[in-house]
Amino acid sequence: MPISYYEENKIFHLKAKDTSYIIQIVESGYLQHIYWGKKIRDFKLDYLQPFKGDQFNGFMFTKDKVEGFSLDILPQEYPSFGNTDLRSPAYQIQLEDGSTVSDLKYLSHKIFSGKKKLKGLPSTYVERSEEAETLEITLKDELSGLVVVLSYTVYEDYDVITRSSNLINLGSKDLKVLRALSASMDFSDDDFDLLQLSGAWSRERTLVKRALVSGNQSIESRRGASSPQQNPFIALMRKNADEDNGEVYGINLVYSGNFLANVEVCQYGTSRVQIGINPFDFSWLLKPGEDFQTPEVVMVYSDCGLGKMSRTFHDLYRKRLCRGSYRDKERPILINNWEATYFDFTEESIKNIAREAKKLGVELFVLDDGWFGNRNDDTTSLGDWYVNKGKLPNGLEKLSKDINEIGLKFGLWFEPEMISEDSDLYRAHPDWCLHVKGRERSLGRNQMVLDYSRSEVCDAIIEMLSENLSSNHISYVKWDMNRFMSEVGSATLDANRQRETAHRYMLGLYRVMEELTTKFPEVLFESCASGGGRFDPGMLYYMPQTWTSDDSDAIERLNIQYGTSMVYPSITMGAHVSAVPNHQVHRITPLTTRGDVAMGGNFGYELDVIKMSDEEKEIVKRQIQDYKKIRHIVQFGDFYRLISPFENNDAAWMFISKNKEEVVVSYFKKLAEPNIKLKMLKLKGLDPQMDYRVIETDKIYGGDELMYAGIVIPELKGDFTSYVWTLKKHDKSIL
Repeated sequence: MPISYYEENKIFHLKAKDTSYIIQIVESGYLQHIYWGKKIRDFKLDYLQPFKGDQFNGFMFTKDKVEGFSLDILPQEYPSFGNTDLRSPAYQIQLEDGSTVSDLKYLSHKIFSGKKKLKGLPSTYVERSEEAETLEITLKDELSGLVVVLSYTVYEDYDVITRSSNLINLGSKDLKVLRALSASMDFSDDDFDLLQLSGAWSRERTLVKRALVSGNQSIESRRGASSPQQNPFIALMRKNADEDNGEVYGINLVYSGNFLANVEVCQYGTSRVQIGINPFDFSWLLKPGEDFQTPEVVMVYSDCGLGKMSRTFHDLYRKRLCRGSYRDKERPILINNWEATYFDFTEESIKNIAREAKKLGVELFVLDDGWFGNRNDDTTSLGDWYVNKGKLPNGLEKLSKDINEIGLKFGLWFEPEMISEDSDLYRAHPDWCLHVKGRERSLGRNQMVLDYSRSEVCDAIIEMLSENLSSNHISYVKWDMNRFMSEVGSATLDANRQRETAHRYMLGLYRVMEELTTKFPEVLFESCASGGGRFDPGMLYYMPQTWTSDDSDAIERLNIQYGTSMVYPSITMGAHVSAVPNHQVHRITPLTTRGDVAMGGNFGYELDVIKMSDEEKEIVKRQIQDYKKIRHIVQFGDFYRLISPFENNDAAWMFISKNKEEVVVSYFKKLAEPNIKLKMLKLKGLDPQMDYRVIETDKIYGGDELMYAGIVIPELKGDFTSYVWTLKKHDKSIL
């Protein structure tokens, strides 16, 4: 059984594919965290030392009188604050008398096959109940009537445990939730490095590693989105851990709004790891009978370094987070007109780009910003989702039909969460944006944020987008979000609920996305937030791919795509070839290199193909042909990082099919070097007993040879160069 309960010592033993997680009910009904790591057959407690404090920290309750027992030194599963534990709490409530002390103790539990959906929130899922087993442990604070249900799911085929918490008011008086994190884990030591994915717009998900120190170290977002500054992911790495070796604990929050991930190292060198909704500027009023559901946390243990951790996340997210008809389909090669035309286009210029793109092998045309309202720049018309007849006199229906007749599918850009001050929607409903009464309404990119905490706003957006998607020939939607939240308040919430606005916004957004993606299952939705500002599992639940970054420069993308791969699979990454000089960093890179980098994700173009030379068009045509041959490996195979661009003048990665018979290896050199020595690239993940033929050279190598000795990297001339090998299993029976 994946989950077992042993009554004699009150132990829960959760077993995923190769992972164990162990909890015990200890004195007075508290939950003690015992173990998380490599799967073990059984667990005995006789060698464990009791947790003892010094004379200044040895709290005890007068009625229990258990000498030396203190919650301040007990490793716990969902700790409170002030009830002898003075470390960071997982939750905090305020009673009507103003007090904030609570005391959750074990009440009951149940174990069942399968996995429940989370109310109003995205989460991983099962298609058959046999795929997973779930443990629900119910805790209760007798004085307040607060009940907390801790939910743990273990997957049979993945080294994954998911967690969430549900807070329920079963008392007779109001409770105010001040803090409600999704998960808390206590480690018995602090011998870890903390890995995070940090950055900014156009340089998202940079790898940052630092040693744990005494006190708190955290990442967070207060921007109303998961943000490009910090991704809702952290990993604890043992000091000897690297890409292929050592223990790693990866933790990812399935949420797209404000979050906190915190590690507290106490005076005894223990580490408390917590993640969930950011308690900053948050509270939630719980009336009697109401509940509050926290987002899900995905927890991955790896005994073979970061690479195994990443591949576990990738497999789970591809199959049991992403949904819809495109989950298992090869994604189309697209061209987007944004960097080709920006706002300056006509119906005929768009069709001209589409015609040329079709000749080159492109499969989908995406019309970006500027097609609606009076939108000729970024100062106007967000919220007015009707066609701009000045640019498209025959309407979207005719344009989309014409694009289809050219032989391409048609996609469309929206920014449905925003409103322009100069728009019909704002003039009709000036209170529909997030705002605080009496305060000036700030603009970001000349726009404000619609108040998705209001059901009437969500209903209006659903109606407007549904009209566009049902009346035109649309196969793809790029869903953009180009500013963060400020003046976070809602005109319809009372004073006791104003700090609920940001989370209610996320619940409204998830509701809108759920309804639209369900209503239009054949549309491929791609999320975007000024590029990669909301690249998180919450968005992937509704939209199976994300525009990885607005920075399309090939050399910058080495870092961005490499960092993103730490958690998110390549099939979720939008990656395009753009013009040079690049519009973000003004670098000039070879077209071949731009293509090779972009082939590490969902491939496409973002430039004016009409302006390309005949030689460049031939290169593009070959790139598209090549990608069509390998995209099933890139999008559905296993990914291995070979050389980190964060640490070297070069970078390399590879994809291998699940049956290990097809391989794509990509190598990139940033700056040229004189008189370099022979360099070998060691591959990973191959079958050592299998022979592989390199398509480009027709040479045959053993899998063991390629992994242990390596393959020679050819000498590359000039800056910003690349080389790609494609390998296939060699059938010895064919001469």
